[in-house]
Amino acid sequence: MIVIKTARELNCMREACRISANALKLAGTAVEPGVSTLEIDTLIHKYFEKVGAKASFLGYGGFPKSSCISVNNVVIHGIPSEKCVLKEGDIVSIDVGAFVEGYHGDNAYTFPCGQISKEAQQLLDATRESLYEGIKAAQAGSRVGDIGHAVQSYVEARSYSVVRDFVGHGVGAKLHEEPSVPNFGTPGRGVRLLPGMTLAIEPMINIGTHKVRVLDDEWTTVTQDGSLSAHFEHTIVVTPDGPKILTIADDEVRL
Repeated sequence: MIVIKTARELNCMREACRISANALKLAGTAVEPGVSTLEIDTLIHKYFEKVGAKASFLGYGGFPKSSCISVNNVVIHGIPSEKCVLKEGDIVSIDVGAFVEGYHGDNAYTFPCGQISKEAQQLLDATRESLYEGIKAAQAGSRVGDIGHAVQSYVEARSYSVVRDFVGHGVGAKLHEEPSVPNFGTPGRGVRLLPGMTLAIEPMINIGTHKVRVLDDEWTTVTQDGSLSAHFEHTIVVTPDGPKILTIADDEVRL
């Protein structure tokens, strides 16, 4: 069932999204060579504790940490670990969700660790821009397929591939709601977008093949060919005046 949010529900979601965006922004400041992904996750967890929020991911389906941190060829669902220490040239995807007053905010960003290669930077730029192409397509009266097509056409024109096995989604009182929001699709097909729908749009884009595999921990998802992958995400609301991004951080964020 697709939930159309009321004005009250949207106010709650704005707060959850603001806190989620703040946590992501804070996490990004910690991405440096020599820092473990567990240290970054701990920073996120402490921030949530400070502001009275809960980590959407902690315990979700048995996930053991407060954020997903995925490095280089890890597409999504990387489990933070003291053994995973960042090094110069890594690209680091951090996915964060906050649960506040009964609602979730969800966002992700792929950060460069120090100086990265031109190839990696171009992937980050294309994936980030494809997110905004997808958001622009989320107009009231359009369809989910328009979002996916916007993302797919942008990145495939630059010879990148779109992950098929994982997609964006509705978000609200539940972390994952209907409808599914693939990053590929046919214009004019799929669920019609209506004002009040809240969506997590999240391109996952690979340099090589679109195929992925899940490791034995049943979470960590990597590119099948070992190529780099990037992931960007915003939670948005569809309005009569166009899509509005909800996951916007404060100008200054401190622990």
